[in-house]
Amino acid sequence: MRTPASRLLAATLSAALSVGAAVAGSTSAHARTQASGRTAAASTAAAASDFQQVTLAKGPDQVGEPMGLAVLPDGSALHTSRAGTVYYTTLDGLTDVAAKLSVYTHDEDGLQTIAIDPHFAKNHWVYAYYAPRLDTPTSNAPDNGTAADFAPYKGYNQLSRFTFADGRLDLSSEKKILQVGTDRGQCCHVAGDMHFDGDGNLLLSTGDDSNPFASDGYDPIDRRPDRNPVYDAERSTSNTDDLRGKLLRIKVHDDGTYTVPDGNLFPKGTAKTRPEIYAMGFRNPFRFNVDKKTGVVYLADYGPDAGSANPQRGPENTVEYNRITKAGYFGWPYCIGDNTPYVQYDFATKTSGQPFDCAHPVNDAPLNTGLKNLPPAQPAWIWNHYAGNPKFPELGGQGAPMGGPVYNYESGLKSAVKFPKSYDGQFLAYEFSKHWIKPISSDSSGKIQSIDTLTNGRDWAHLVEPIDTEFGPDGSLYVLDYGSAWFGGSLDAGLYKIEYAPGDKAPTAVIKTDTSSGKAPLAVKFDGTGSTDPENDKLTYAWDFDNDGTTDSTSADPTFTYTANGQYHAKLTVSDPSGRTGVAAVVVTVGNTAPVLSFSQPPNGLTFKDGDQIAWKVDVTDPDGTPVDCSKVQVSYSLGHAMHSHNLAQATGCGGTFSMTAAGHTDADDFYGIFSASYTDASPTAGVPDLTGTVQIVLQPKARQAEFYRTQSGVQTSSDANAQGNAAVTSIDNGDWIEFDPYDLQGVSKIDFRAASSGAGGTIEVHTDAPDGPLAGTATVGDTSGAYTTVGTPVTDPGGTHKLYFVFKGGSADLFRLDSFTMS
Repeated sequence: MRTPASRLLAATLSAALSVGAAVAGSTSAHARTQASGRTAAASTAAAASDFQQVTLAKGPDQVGEPMGLAVLPDGSALHTSRAGTVYYTTLDGLTDVAAKLSVYTHDEDGLQTIAIDPHFAKNHWVYAYYAPRLDTPTSNAPDNGTAADFAPYKGYNQLSRFTFADGRLDLSSEKKILQVGTDRGQCCHVAGDMHFDGDGNLLLSTGDDSNPFASDGYDPIDRRPDRNPVYDAERSTSNTDDLRGKLLRIKVHDDGTYTVPDGNLFPKGTAKTRPEIYAMGFRNPFRFNVDKKTGVVYLADYGPDAGSANPQRGPENTVEYNRITKAGYFGWPYCIGDNTPYVQYDFATKTSGQPFDCAHPVNDAPLNTGLKNLPPAQPAWIWNHYAGNPKFPELGGQGAPMGGPVYNYESGLKSAVKFPKSYDGQFLAYEFSKHWIKPISSDSSGKIQSIDTLTNGRDWAHLVEPIDTEFGPDGSLYVLDYGSAWFGGSLDAGLYKIEYAPGDKAPTAVIKTDTSSGKAPLAVKFDGTGSTDPENDKLTYAWDFDNDGTTDSTSADPTFTYTANGQYHAKLTVSDPSGRTGVAAVVVTVGNTAPVLSFSQPPNGLTFKDGDQIAWKVDVTDPDGTPVDCSKVQVSYSLGHAMHSHNLAQATGCGGTFSMTAAGHTDADDFYGIFSASYTDASPTAGVPDLTGTVQIVLQPKARQAEFYRTQSGVQTSSDANAQGNAAVTSIDNGDWIEFDPYDLQGVSKIDFRAASSGAGGTIEVHTDAPDGPLAGTATVGDTSGAYTTVGTPVTDPGGTHKLYFVFKGGSADLFRLDSFTMS
């Protein structure tokens, strides 16, 4: 189970320390699992060990906070960062900034996605969906108030077209095509994916633009008149006169205008409807794709966070894969999954009514400007939960579904790396939080024939959080990976190709440097010894430090001194004896030094509870001596939940206070706080780009479930109806332990444990940094006759940030069950 510590690691390391390149496959076997009664695919899939992963770009200076991907006809790629940067990466692993859009970045807003025109080879048109800066306040919008209080936060997301040439996106060529009105200043659900169908129509997905955190993990339908509109999704996704929570379909013309094709949900001219709507009733349709051969749309939709069903509110967390063959309404916020209804709920009186009618949904919300009577809700093609769905066991538990591409095999395509014919016609589902990519085969009616596994993300491929995928012109699969640090700064974020490569695999090139920016003359020590070959062949090295096409060194770890100001791509090519190569590149900036940021308060790992006011202070240093402008320091507070995160508050400055909130999550949820800060300097040298420094820390809830450990030795997690969250740590023997990271015990004097024993019990020792590290306290668990009880121990704060180990001691096996712990 992964926790915020692994994110923090990537966020706090210097970007100069690691840049990867080609990642080749190992010899792990391809596991093929099928549900009972499901028929095998027509042809046997290729072994997963016949694939390899090749890196094109990696690290924060080459991918930023990755969001969207578009592969160009020559195999190069455009990819976006939420802060507004468009990157251009070539097949030889060189990445440049193609453009920087001015965007509004509160919560999840920013530059979302990018796509190329079907006739890009002739017109060089690129489409982007983003949040223009406008004059929106940078503060959070109020939760309650009047229309006048909410008016300053009215904004829109913009669909525009640009011209791309010579590696640059011409921002002056912008054609503004379509605007989607939004309520800014609150979280969440921008969505924003974009593809063209086989008829040249542009399809755009949009989120419901609603705040889910005051709805207990169920549907946000808060109709109170003084409530911010973001708390009622009925105003958007189930509003036939609104473009949010939809799949839009339009035909864009050469002059940037558009018309609406036949076959959308509402005929043109229908009162109280928008003709652009093809499908509606979505929550956060973050990724979808179109099979250009059949016209079928595969759309994944994120679900709310409820850990269990509640007869007074509705179903548990449910995520969806929708197979859309015609225009329709897909239920949110009234119905979800296989048309399981939510329950009508009055947020003012906190009373429940009747379940919604999925066959005859009615939107009578005060903020609805569209039709009252909606089309029948369509059930999802595949639906899943955090705990999994026995109808689709191959998917396991799931919370972040992604709608990937359909592979269409081209027999005439001359490519050594294209996916084999056995994948023809298969839809590639993938999971942001579970790392996997799973090809799904179905017949023409949508009946599933097989669900396979291309990679689990931890086998021959190394995926952290894949956020976008697309097949390239050579038949290989491009994958944009978000990485492990929220909101940018990840060393392990990257852009990859997954290639079919039976037999000998390409080597992996890896660069480490001691620095990547500074004043001239700048001596940089390069290290390529981390490069590897799957067959363990001996590698040769070729370095091009200034990207002039000349090999400057063949050493594994050379040093090069840059004497002229500028920004350089230093490239390493490693070759195995068969001639297969791997390439890595790192950007070196001469004439400007990246700023250095740190939080002097709060400490990393500080504990908090709902309602705490946490003061923060960011220390920023510009090594070049340029004065730091605190008004340009961007700071955010986000709530992490399991493997996803929501930005809850933003501020500018070097100091301030955030009000901590669990945002509707309970102690049974794996949540944590994230403080992030960034600062972009003003380069002291003309012609040399400005540079951005970032820092991120994690704050921990005072109360936590024991099963949310980071690592463990000897224990298991088991279902337990008497435990909070219905799970507990079990099979505890003498010497076993669980570990949590990071924790700072400032202000903590006691830890209470909720445990149960049917025997002699044992003790829980609190150690720091290692299972045998300094002892901070010991709690004793006696015989509780199997019932949960609370036992506590005083603890001594050792000062600073540490790993916490709960080490279990006792005589006989199976000492006790551990449910949770609370710090006070």
